Amino acid sequence: MKLTMIAGGPCSSGDDKCGNGDCPTVFATDRSGMLAVQGYDVEHLTPEGESVVMIPEDVLREAARARGWL
Repeated sequence: MKLTMIAGGPCSSGDDKCGNGDCPTVFATDRSGMLAVQGYDVEHLTPEGESVVMIPEDVLREAARARGWL
């Protein structure tokens, strides 16, 4: 699957909320209508092959602007 970063991504030196230089990110995918999200692990039982992650609210807003939704 091809991923294209549309929000979040590598953190600047003063804005590393996660402490490892690679912040939560929202990606466009090559699947119509689908986005991919990199975020913080959450303990929540999900079906096999699925995950729930947390991302900062501002990253989701940035992704919505990048997609022209706001």
